[in-house]
Amino acid sequence: MFESLDDQMKHDEMETTTPRERWLKWVLVGVVSVLLFGGLYMGVRLLE
Repeated sequence: MFESLDDQMKHDEMETTTPRERWLKWVLVGVVSVLLFGGLYMGVRLLE
């Protein structure tokens, strides 16, 4: 039925999460990334 473990994991995730949860997850990933890289950038700027 499934070609690989990756296909199985994608199938399982689609069954257990709603579109709103997936959307929220990616928004949170974006916010955390901006905060992390922004913090690193400001840290480097303060060292100069």
